[in-house]
Amino acid sequence: MRVLDTHCDALMKLQVEKRGVHYGRTPLDFQNADMLDTNLKRLRQGKVGTQFFAIFIEPDIPMEEKWQHALEQLDLFHTEVLDKNPQMKQVRSWADLNTLKEDEIGAVLTLEGADPIGNDLGKLRHLYRAGVLAIGLTWNHANLCADGVHEPRGGGLTLLGKEVVHLNNQHQVLTDVAHSTVRGFWDILELADYPFASHSNARAVCDHPRNLYDDQLQALIEKDGMIHVVFHPEFISDRKETVEISDLLRHIDHICSLGGVRHIGFGSDFDGIDRYVNQLENAAAYQNLINELLKHYPEEQVRGFAGQNFLDHMPK
Repeated sequence: MRVLDTHCDALMKLQVEKRGVHYGRTPLDFQNADMLDTNLKRLRQGKVGTQFFAIFIEPDIPMEEKWQHALEQLDLFHTEVLDKNPQMKQVRSWADLNTLKEDEIGAVLTLEGADPIGNDLGKLRHLYRAGVLAIGLTWNHANLCADGVHEPRGGGLTLLGKEVVHLNNQHQVLTDVAHSTVRGFWDILELADYPFASHSNARAVCDHPRNLYDDQLQALIEKDGMIHVVFHPEFISDRKETVEISDLLRHIDHICSLGGVRHIGFGSDFDGIDRYVNQLENAAAYQNLINELLKHYPEEQVRGFAGQNFLDHMPK
C-alpha cells in the first residue's frame, strides 16, 4: 500500500554532511546512505509514494546566516534528491499529486520555522516560487512570526505571522500547527484556510507539549484539516522505554474516537529523530505499520491513513 509522509529532515542531514566535508565527513548519497532514514532505497522498500522534505535551520545558526542555509537546502533538494534520481518528481502544485506514476515518488518542499525569512516577505515569495507547499511558522523557539511550543511565554502570532498565514491562503499553501503554542494554534485556526498538523500526536494519550489537546484535534477536524501522527517515541508514550507500533495505534484510535478517521495521516519525522518505534526504524519499515493497521481497521480506512485522506482534503 503506497504511503504519503508529510515530514522528514533529510535535507538538513544532507546539508550538515556536505558542510562537514572539510572536517573529514563524506557527503551523503541520497540513493542509499545508511545515515538517511528516507534514502531512495528505503522510500521504495517502504512503498512511500510521496515524501515531504522540510527546510529546517538549526536554532544555533546565526540569524544573518539562516537564509543562506535555507538556499543551500533548497539547492540540495534539486542536486541530490531530484537531479540524480529521475523517479523523484517535485510536486509543485497539489494537482501534481494526482499525476504521479506508479514508479514515481512525489517530493514536496516545506518550511519548518519561518526563521530564514526574518521579516522579508520577498524571501517568502521566493519560497512559494520554488514550490514550497506547506509552512510552519515556528520550530520550538520564538521568531518574528510567532512563539514556538517551548517558548515559556507561550505567545501567539505576531502581525508578521498573521500576514504570512494570509499569504499562505492566497497561494494555497498549508499552514502547519505542529510546533505552535496553544495560543498560536488558535490564531492559526482562526486565520488559515488550510491548517494541518504535519507531525503531531494526541496529548490525551501522551502528555507532551508537542502533542495536541482534544479540543485542538476536534477544531482541526471541524475545519477539514489533517492530523499526521509522528513516530518519535517521546511523543508516543511517556511510560515506556521501548515503544511499539501498537503504542502509536493508540493515538490513531483516540483521534478516530473524536471523529477524525478521515483526517489521519502519517508524518514520520524520520531524519529528525534519533529514537525509533520498534520495527518502524526508517522508511523501509513503513509496511510494518500498514500491516499492523490492517489487523484493526478496514482496508479502506487504512488506505485513508496511508495517503488517501490527504488527497481528499488537500487544497483544490
